[in-house]
Amino acid sequence: MSNDRPAITFIIGCTGCGKGAVGRALAKRIGAEIISIDSMKIYRGMDIGTAKPSAEARAAVPHHFIDIVDPCDDYSVAQFVSDADRVIAEIVTRNRPILCVGGTALYIKALSDGLFEGPSANPEIRERLSNEANAVGNQVLHDRLQQIDPAAADRIHVNDLRRIVRALEVYEISGQPITSLQTQWDSERTVYDCTFIGLAREKEAQSRRINARVHKMMDLGLLAEVRQLLATREPLSTTAKKAVGYAELFDYLDEKVSLDAAVEKIKINSRHLAKGQRTWFRRNRKVRWIELDESSVVDGVVESICNEQGMPWSK
Repeated sequence: MSNDRPAITFIIGCTGCGKGAVGRALAKRIGAEIISIDSMKIYRGMDIGTAKPSAEARAAVPHHFIDIVDPCDDYSVAQFVSDADRVIAEIVTRNRPILCVGGTALYIKALSDGLFEGPSANPEIRERLSNEANAVGNQVLHDRLQQIDPAAADRIHVNDLRRIVRALEVYEISGQPITSLQTQWDSERTVYDCTFIGLAREKEAQSRRINARVHKMMDLGLLAEVRQLLATREPLSTTAKKAVGYAELFDYLDEKVSLDAAVEKIKINSRHLAKGQRTWFRRNRKVRWIELDESSVVDGVVESICNEQGMPWSK
């Protein structure tokens, strides 16, 4: 591991490809800690539909970024990068390998390439906006943000004045919503020495695995889990409400569709998610792909990864 740039290894792939099981087995073998790269596993109480690892699996291998916020809370990609930078620094002090396992493309890209942070702070604009909030209330500023950047307004609570002011400040300076800037990459970021291992399956085989997983989730009690989420007093965040496997069952409970139709929609949307992930990941020419089939077993895949040349933990 370089003293200048910590080495992190990404285990990526489409939803349902088996990357979680492979990541945990690999972590056990090399003594690594896992950083979950999944924008839905962060939510407490959303367990079955996000295919979280069991409590036993998490006890056997240290996992980070699972169950860190409530479903009513927002959590941006910028927050993830900031928090992940801190956790990675802590793991480095323990001299343990770092595996980043998951399929949220935006998190993967942001952690490896960084996010463009937007223009520097302008003290005069910040003071003016803060004074306005003190005079007329946060809601006025939040309503203004809703007009210029609805996505930012949806994820920033009306009481979070600091982030409201920053979003409005960015817009005044750049003329662009902060949401659009946060999806631009910092091509100069070289914080980590990144290795990418991708797990891929033939499209039809992937679809069969997804369909089977949806049925398994329903058997495990996904509908009851969704009912429990709706029973909470706090409204769900925009991100949590849109989670595949949950949004469709919300429609069922709202009597918009039948249960069979909702389950079929989960399968369709999961396959669409996998297609989008596949397209995104294939753009990264640094990924070393391992093709899996029905005969592939976890130990064999781990062995293949360990046999790859130049893996960080073998240096």
